[in-house]
Amino acid sequence: MTLNHLQPRILIVEDEPALAMLLEDWLADAGFLIAGVAGGLEAALPIIESGVCDIAALDANLKGVSSAPAASALAARGIPFVVLSGYSRSQLHEDFANGVHLQKPCEPERLLQTLRGMLPA
Repeated sequence: MTLNHLQPRILIVEDEPALAMLLEDWLADAGFLIAGVAGGLEAALPIIESGVCDIAALDANLKGVSSAPAASALAARGIPFVVLSGYSRSQLHEDFANGVHLQKPCEPERLLQTLRGMLPA
């Protein structure tokens, strides 16, 4: 994957509006371009399919619905992603295996360090 720009484009998939806004502001301040913010699969999948993101932060559970289809779509396109979840890695669907798992609550600096470490040099 090659980035044609200096700022990585990130997709945020989070169903809690306050947390989604916090992540959006925080990641933008950290130098990411926000490719989109999706509260559910119906919004996330078209963004993934459009190819406008370089990386994603993905909540594993969206109002009781697994975001595994989004994880699968990201993996199929070679887009790295972080899975944020209160569940342990072993409790998550196998479609999340291609992502880096971070347990909620997650320190913002740990998320940022993980995301930056997943981007190409």
